[in-house]
Amino acid sequence: MTPRGWAVLTLAALVLALLVVGVLLVPWSRPPAPRSDQLAALRDLPADQVARGRALQAALRPGRYTGLAVGLVVALLLGLTPLGARLVELAGRPFGDHWIARAVLGGIAVVLVADLLTLPFAAWRQSVLTRYGLSTQGWGGWTVDLLKSYALSAVVAAVVLLGFYTVTRLAPRWWWAFGAAGAAGLVVLLSFVLPVLVEPVFNRFTPMAQGPLRTELTALAARDGVPVRDVLVADASRRTTAVNAYVSGLGPTRRVVVYDTLLREATPAEVTSVVAHELGHAKDRDVWTGTVTGALGAAAAVVALYLLGSWTPLLRRAGVDSIAEPRAFALLVALVTVVGLIAGPVQALMSRRVEARADAHAMALTGDPATFEAMQRRLAGVNLADPDPPRWAYLWSASHPSTVERMAAARAYAREAGR
Repeated sequence: MTPRGWAVLTLAALVLALLVVGVLLVPWSRPPAPRSDQLAALRDLPADQVARGRALQAALRPGRYTGLAVGLVVALLLGLTPLGARLVELAGRPFGDHWIARAVLGGIAVVLVADLLTLPFAAWRQSVLTRYGLSTQGWGGWTVDLLKSYALSAVVAAVVLLGFYTVTRLAPRWWWAFGAAGAAGLVVLLSFVLPVLVEPVFNRFTPMAQGPLRTELTALAARDGVPVRDVLVADASRRTTAVNAYVSGLGPTRRVVVYDTLLREATPAEVTSVVAHELGHAKDRDVWTGTVTGALGAAAAVVALYLLGSWTPLLRRAGVDSIAEPRAFALLVALVTVVGLIAGPVQALMSRRVEARADAHAMALTGDPATFEAMQRRLAGVNLADPDPPRWAYLWSASHPSTVERMAAARAYAREAGR
């Protein structure tokens, strides 16, 4: 069998594995609360809070979706015309057109152009968040964070690009197999190292002070059978007024992280409710599910790109001879961008179902749906969320159930439990 035949079989197997993981590990049988209950919850929220949350989201949407559109146009313009290939050539020319210079510097140049052209929309978002009081960060701090993000992205991109194009040179017929394995391995590796190496670049983490709340959170994790390495407080207040908590890391790197804003704004019982939700993700191995899904998806993407790379009209439009050459990197970015936009609503749907299961876990673990509902009210108020967003926006990108869905779910749980 030819390498292309093996690639077709491999892609079919990876897609089948993705479907199996999705069917077995995503809680599809957990429908949202009845719409009538959601509307009742909406009526119970303060009208001024609802209006302010909706105003913020309405102010953010034009920049968000225009930025997406501009990013797509830039990716297609660079990838489906010779412009991208020429940009890679220009980046490599000062270094004698060496393939490493083209692969690394050319690839980073393509990504940087797209980032710079969409930068005004990121700045617009920051200005809106500042105007509504959700961002506490000045333009200096925002710029520093942006440069940190660019630097980290450049380092990761350099390693990935060098590894990928080294493989394409050493195994020109089977690079897709090694590339798929490498992409899957990279996803798994990042799941372990990001919490330890990357998160501290943007936030300072300190152990939560000894006291009743720390004792309660560690006891909660122990009761749930979820071992955690530590309970940390992130200095999120230097960047935002939003409240949050999360459980990050896998195995020995797992820790509970609580925003200092949450400790300031919420009651201890509400903090416990939020952490119980996050423990639900760990209990149900949602991080592992996401990691496996991401690894399979990354591997499938590499194989699919290899198969698409034999389509002559596509290569001709991009002005390249092979999708495995550095000059074709912009074409790869264009294809990945399109696939990402198409897959976005599906990923959002899966995420909402997983989050709803974690909500149910939190209420079962604490036995306190009333506090869970109170916390959702507080989250919506402090974070200026639209408690009942437009249906199209919800289906397109919402990664969590809406506030009214979560409040209605808490009331349904309380009815069933007789509370």
